[in-house]
Amino acid sequence: MIRPSRPSRQPKREPWTRERLLHERAIALGQAIDEGTWKNYGSVLNSYLSFVRMHDFPVNPTADTLSFFTVYMCHHIKPDSIATYLSGICQQLEPYFPDVRAIRKSTLVHRTLQGCMRLKGSPAVRKRALTLDNIAIVLAFYHDLDSITHDNLLFICMLMTGFFALMCLGELSFPDDHSLRDWRKVTKRSSVQVNDDHYGFFLPAHKANKFFEGNRIIICAQQIRHNPLSYFRQYLASRNRLFPLASPLWLTSSGEVPTRSFFIQHLRTFFDKDVAGQSMRASGATSLAENGTPPSVIQAIGRWASDTFQIYVSKSPVLIQALLFGRERANNPPLP
Repeated sequence: MIRPSRPSRQPKREPWTRERLLHERAIALGQAIDEGTWKNYGSVLNSYLSFVRMHDFPVNPTADTLSFFTVYMCHHIKPDSIATYLSGICQQLEPYFPDVRAIRKSTLVHRTLQGCMRLKGSPAVRKRALTLDNIAIVLAFYHDLDSITHDNLLFICMLMTGFFALMCLGELSFPDDHSLRDWRKVTKRSSVQVNDDHYGFFLPAHKANKFFEGNRIIICAQQIRHNPLSYFRQYLASRNRLFPLASPLWLTSSGEVPTRSFFIQHLRTFFDKDVAGQSMRASGATSLAENGTPPSVIQAIGRWASDTFQIYVSKSPVLIQALLFGRERANNPPLP
């Protein structure tokens, strides 16, 4: 028996029953991935189970089974989605078949997926990035109105905050699906700080933040051509007047956290379907690059992991051009 070398300073703790240990572990495992990802993975597992049943294959995964599933699904969905499907299958089956990830990485499965990508790959369709001129159009429209409503101010602040802080729409709003809403991700009014030259708030968590540490978001008043701080002050005054005791920062005139459809409905007033919620983050990154901001700074502002940012840049030709020629313009400004 191993004995401690010195008296323990740990407080006395009561032992748990095995049933409670199993229960608490199950809860922790259930929170290991985002609720939206978990729901998608459940749908993926259903696809896999349907496949093995209709083809009379065993449920336990093998290199043959996963490669057959890959080639079968590539005839029904885009090959780009198959890698996500396989990740979901591994996530769901790993508690029962611990070697499923090794099987997923096998040469047979890898090369089958690679071949399907070549045979049936298609160009990615990306949403159009917004520009500073687009932001100016939105601001001019509301400036010309006789009066601006609370919901109008909310939309403007969501748009400008998302654009200049490189935030996703999901970090500013609730999903339309009630089952995917997580109050732990909602920004609180109490975290807001407003100064003469910037405003900021605490983003408690987001999908890529695995440890729920959160991030402090800061938006400077002077952003190349626009001043988001002036609109944020107006929104905050309206919000505090209508809902002085409410906890969430972002609230509609009905006192509810804005949903994705709320934002998209207002966005459609100005832009077609080629512009969507994800356009804000991509647009803000492109705008920073065009004005000579180094890639490392853009990555930090957008809270991208290094590998994720490299993949994002490689798949975004507009951002690549902005990084190249924006740095050139910054280093060689035009002569007066």
